[in-house]
Amino acid sequence: MSVTSRYRESWEGFWREASDEPGAVFWDAEPALTVGPHLALFEPHLADPALPLVDLGCGNGTQTRHLADRFPRVLGADLSAAALDHARRADPAGQATYRQLDAVEKSETQALHAELGDTNVYLRGVLHQCEPDDRQALVDGIATLVGDRGRAFLVELSGAAKPVLMGLASGPSGPPAKLAPVFRHGIAPGEVSDDAVPEYVRAAGLTVLASGELPLSTTEYRPDGTRIELPSRWLVAGRTG
Repeated sequence: MSVTSRYRESWEGFWREASDEPGAVFWDAEPALTVGPHLALFEPHLADPALPLVDLGCGNGTQTRHLADRFPRVLGADLSAAALDHARRADPAGQATYRQLDAVEKSETQALHAELGDTNVYLRGVLHQCEPDDRQALVDGIATLVGDRGRAFLVELSGAAKPVLMGLASGPSGPPAKLAPVFRHGIAPGEVSDDAVPEYVRAAGLTVLASGELPLSTTEYRPDGTRIELPSRWLVAGRTG
């Protein structure tokens, strides 16, 4: 099973239209507010920090480049070729490498694991944007990538984020400028219940090693000048035996 062509084309359209300007994409907040705090939660649980790290759903690579400063080998993987074009342009020195990957397709994650061996995986806000029928397959793919020694960090919008997003979208002047393209391209965040994510992880044969809640920063601001943050839940997973 692989992702639908509609879903793939939605992402290609979004990233073809997106600007290269830092912070132009709604969720593309600076690493000090995103992957930085996530690493503080993730790193204590790494069984082997020297493993390659895969930034799954890397988009334009903002977080990937930060990860490449911390880990010896980092691969940014994304479904969208247009997203990877952004990532490569923003990384002329090649701090990380980038590859198109359909992580829902079992053969593709198996091939990447055969190439890299066990990896650590970082996944931010990807599951809730997936088609519902693809979510378990995506987490199964993560389990393939981490193998026996790797660890995965997953962070997803919590149920409390939906009313915030709907409130933003239904404002008198419509959604904020950076949120509007998300809805226009048909990739509005879907609903993943707070209990579903750990269940996907367990069904994939992984153990939840730690979990918690954390605000997820965006690059958009309210009329009063405060940054929009969305409630999120995170977890660390891996094999323990």
